[in-house]
Amino acid sequence: MIRAIRACKTAAEERTVVRKECAAIRDTINENDQDYRHRNLAKLMFIHMLGYPTHFGQMECLKLIASPGFPEKRIGYLGLMLLLDERQEVLMLVTNSLKQYPVSIRNSFCFCILAFFYSDFQTNLNHTNQYIVGLALCALGNICSAEMARDLAPEVERLLQFRDPNVRKKAALCTIRIIKKVPDLAENFINSAAGLLREKHHGVLITGVQLCTELSKVCGEALEYFRMKCTEGLVRNLKDLVNSPYSPEYDVGGITDPFLHIRLLKLLRVLGEGDADASDCMNDILAQVATKTESNKVAGNAILYECVQTIMSVEDNGGLRVLAINILGRFLSNRDNNIRYVALNMLIKAVAADAQAVQRHRATILECVKDSDASIQKRALELVYSLVNESNVKSLTKELIDYLEVSDQDFRGDLTSKICSIVAKFAPEKIWYIDQMLKVLSEAGNFVKDEVWHSVIVVISNASDLHGYTVRALYRALQTSVEQESLVRVAVWCIGEYGDILVKNVGMLDLEDPITVTESDALDVVEMTVKRHASDLTTKAMALVALLKLCSRFPSCSERIRNVIIQYKGNLLLELQQRSIEFNRIIANYQNIRSILVERMPVLDEANFVGRRDGSLPGTASTPTGPSVNLPNGVTKTSVAPLVDLLDLNSDEAPAPSSSGGDLLQDLLGVDLPSTSEQFG
Repeated sequence: MIRAIRACKTAAEERTVVRKECAAIRDTINENDQDYRHRNLAKLMFIHMLGYPTHFGQMECLKLIASPGFPEKRIGYLGLMLLLDERQEVLMLVTNSLKQYPVSIRNSFCFCILAFFYSDFQTNLNHTNQYIVGLALCALGNICSAEMARDLAPEVERLLQFRDPNVRKKAALCTIRIIKKVPDLAENFINSAAGLLREKHHGVLITGVQLCTELSKVCGEALEYFRMKCTEGLVRNLKDLVNSPYSPEYDVGGITDPFLHIRLLKLLRVLGEGDADASDCMNDILAQVATKTESNKVAGNAILYECVQTIMSVEDNGGLRVLAINILGRFLSNRDNNIRYVALNMLIKAVAADAQAVQRHRATILECVKDSDASIQKRALELVYSLVNESNVKSLTKELIDYLEVSDQDFRGDLTSKICSIVAKFAPEKIWYIDQMLKVLSEAGNFVKDEVWHSVIVVISNASDLHGYTVRALYRALQTSVEQESLVRVAVWCIGEYGDILVKNVGMLDLEDPITVTESDALDVVEMTVKRHASDLTTKAMALVALLKLCSRFPSCSERIRNVIIQYKGNLLLELQQRSIEFNRIIANYQNIRSILVERMPVLDEANFVGRRDGSLPGTASTPTGPSVNLPNGVTKTSVAPLVDLLDLNSDEAPAPSSSGGDLLQDLLGVDLPSTSEQFG
């Protein structure tokens, strides 16, 4: 059957083969063929793993479990665990029918399951075949429901003291399933679980430690009991394990039973968290594990990682924390990407506990930002961001911007976002902020979000003594980075506002190189922007506004500016068409008020902008300031008060809008408008 399925070329062929096999299995089930029952169930398990329905074969699992032979039982239990789960009705039959048998049969957990399937097992309550008991425990540990857990918890608790270690081990794992399904039963297993911690058999001990860990997580009483009674024993077990000689039975890569190492460390982490006494008891052994474990092997690294997690979770010990962070620093130099990734994750959590110790590994962390693996890059960038403070912001920002120049396109978005956030949060002075943001805009302006270049404009408008320096720096940057859209927008805005400062070299700083810019040069930059095909609507609209403003700043170039603007009066984009017509009319007919219309923008409210951006202040643009008039269909019309405020007019002296609105519009546009009676007949 497997060969036939694998030989199929298409999914349709596979479905045909599976349908034929399922039909043959149904016929065999109807004939009650006992000789081929285990083969049929094996086929059903393979078909189930391919994703096809196999519910018609569920009862075959129960029949095989009831068979006298061990091989049939094994296949039956395997099918039971694979084909069924706790929601199946067949398992509900098992649970309900267990109560129909005598008490003498129900005294044993494994035979509670078996008694449902064959009644002649009643005389074998003390059966010595631990493998049959183990099969039942495995099945219960995989598919146990809450009802089965409540009914069979006493039998499982008894089997925790069974004579065979394999049965005790499987009973402990089954108990974990029970307490996850019914946490209220956890307190019944506390004493039995504590007894497993004294086992010498590693298989039983590791499951006992795992059981105690789960009990501590779901039951406060168990947690306190293990802290008081078992902490010293666990420390002793871990110490014996660390100092144990070579044991071929448990050796993995030169380390004795690393799996038990890790389980013990996890349990100690749970016991030591929030308890100073338990933490003091385990400090010495944690230091031994951290110093004695070899870090050049995978098993050793796994143990060290768990040891670091335990050290960072237990109560404060400065020396141990520094030791743990140094281990993570060594992990960062490992060639294995997985080890570096988990080290970065752990260091992100360690920053809150001891940022100074993590700062010592800053150079290594910065190297991880430049790694070729995308996951390591992102984690390292998050860690660098958490390490930035007022004292190291300049050096870290320089490193990140230098890497921005050579970084991959896929990573530039995240890197740019973090750099902008760092600069905005920790900038010591505005000139440094402007310099760094100009570098980012020049290198990765297309990856910058709108709110970032908005905030740059706000900061520039508030730095009155740096207007000249900023506009000259932007003019220089625009000569080489015209393809960066965000840089172009900021530069065009600044040239429109401070073009006269650019031409006259006002506010020249000592650190600047001399630059000569004529009015024609400044106009060339803006004209190139508005005519560039790659510029989007926002950039071209800002360029047109800048040209209008430069018309007032450079009166001698008015005609040239008007010729550029008028080219867009027939543009397909309505926004550009409207601006072109309006701006052309202002240039042609309103020379007397043009300088007032296009004067420099007032200083923007930086604190208010930052508050709205961060969400700490509500936006005010959408809140009407005057009374509203309710119109039909849910439409709201605001009064003229906001318009009066916008035009800086006195509301007491504002004329009534009823008759003068047409006259104002007629004066502004310079056209003759028909009266209301003429428009509407």
